[in-house]
Amino acid sequence: MAELLHAGAPLKRARAAAILLHGRGAEAQGMLALANEFGQDDITYLAPQAPGHSWYPYSFLAPLEQNEPYLSQALAIVGAALDHLAGAGFVALIGFSQGGCLTLEYVARHAKRYGAVAGLSAGLIGPPGTPRDYAGSLTGTPVFLGCSDVDSHVPLARVHESRDVLTKLGAAVTERIYPRMGHTVNAEEIAQVSALLAGIAAMP
Repeated sequence: MAELLHAGAPLKRARAAAILLHGRGAEAQGMLALANEFGQDDITYLAPQAPGHSWYPYSFLAPLEQNEPYLSQALAIVGAALDHLAGAGFVALIGFSQGGCLTLEYVARHAKRYGAVAGLSAGLIGPPGTPRDYAGSLTGTPVFLGCSDVDSHVPLARVHESRDVLTKLGAAVTERIYPRMGHTVNAEEIAQVSALLAGIAAMP
């Protein structure tokens, strides 16, 4: 089981919960620092730490088998984090870069109604032409995708493909492409995620 870091409101008093997935070479603590910028104090934040600071060894565009068994293990860590939050109501999943790719791939493979989903500088996992015949339905889950048009790690076409696949799965997808931004998170993306989380906290 991966190390799980906590921040925000105690789970018993929280209005909602969110799982935060960090990027390659980063740490869970960095995602909890980002959560401070969301300004949602009534939410429990849970951030798993990837073994060796990486969820899988190769690019998210590599053949799926090249990233095994690490990809399956990473997906299982996300599932375990969700289990840890059982009873918390709707849960948001938010990831940046490699963690964002893992976020999107998890919700596509385990489609149901989530509180919200955000993939920042991210896309669904697999090489071009990967079948996207996911089962289930995201049932109106609000999804935010934010990325640069010239991201050195994430092709713009993959962001668009992810938007289309998640929309087909029943998500309400908002896509924002930022000219020449690079591989980072900007203030508008933070505001978008904050609004998503505020919407979950308002749910009865």
